[in-house]
Amino acid sequence: MRVVSGNFKGRQLKAVPGVTTRPTTDKVKEAIFNMVGPYFDGGIALDLFAGSGGLGIEALSRGIEKCVFVDRETKAIQTIHKNLELCQIEADSFEVYRNDAERALKAIIKRSLQFQLIFLDPPYKQQKLKALIEKLSDNNVVTENGFIITEHGSDVQLDHEIGNFIQVKRETYGMSSISIYQYKKGEES
Repeated sequence: MRVVSGNFKGRQLKAVPGVTTRPTTDKVKEAIFNMVGPYFDGGIALDLFAGSGGLGIEALSRGIEKCVFVDRETKAIQTIHKNLELCQIEADSFEVYRNDAERALKAIIKRSLQFQLIFLDPPYKQQKLKALIEKLSDNNVVTENGFIITEHGSDVQLDHEIGNFIQVKRETYGMSSISIYQYKKGEES
C-alpha cells in the first residue's frame, strides 16, 4: 500500500495488523480519485471506516485541506496515526477518532460539519450503506458538489437514488465494487 499521487506520492503506508480490515488496493484508489477528482483545491473529507487511513491520506495528498478519520478498532487508530506520521502530515490537517460510525455521525451532525468527500468502506458482512447515505442526506452533511464514495462487495446492488443522492458511477474490481453518489442538482426530493 502506498500513496498513489499528489504531495505524498510514493509514501508507503502500513496496513492494520490482523484480518479485521481490508485495505483498498492502489489500483482501486487510483480509479476512485480519477472518478471524483483527481485533485482538489481544499475542502474537507470524512473517512468513516478508515482502517489504515489510506483513502483519507490519498485525499489529503491530492489537495483536500482536512480529513476526519473514524474507526472503532484501536489497532486501526494506531495505524492511522503511524501513516499520518510517515507522510509527515501537519496536525491541523486531520482529526482522528476511535468511535463507531453511527455515534461519530451524531457528533459530526451536532458540529454542523459538511464534507466534499465521504468515504464509506464498512466491513462487507455488516454493511448498512443505504441507511448511512440516508442519514447523510437527511442531515445535510455533504457539500453541494460533494461525493459519497462507497466500497462494497460486488454482489451488493445499491439503489440508484438514495435520499438526495444519485449514483453517478459504479465500477467492479474483482470481489469489490465502488459506487459513487452525488447530490441531485436542481431537484426537489
